[in-house]
Amino acid sequence: MIRRVWTAREADEWTKEDWIAIVLSPLCYILLTLGAALTIFLQMSGYIMLGIGIVLTVILHWVIDPKLRAISADYETRQQSYLRELEAKVRWQDTDSKQP
Repeated sequence: MIRRVWTAREADEWTKEDWIAIVLSPLCYILLTLGAALTIFLQMSGYIMLGIGIVLTVILHWVIDPKLRAISADYETRQQSYLRELEAKVRWQDTDSKQP
């Protein structure tokens, strides 16, 4: 039902997991904020909201984290490749500029 394995290309497209994250993220934020505030005043509803907010935040992380990891791994690979290429170009230019 919830996909857990992604390639970078697949993870870059909009899927139901993204929509779940879009719905859950503001809901988690509101529940955690109100729950924490009401918990300070020792309100039972605050404890309930805080608990639900924590559970929903864990679910949100469980749903969206595999997509984010796939995209991040691809980005890091491309960045390392770019940096190696850039370093090779800079070294070549430096050796060129030292010659008379």
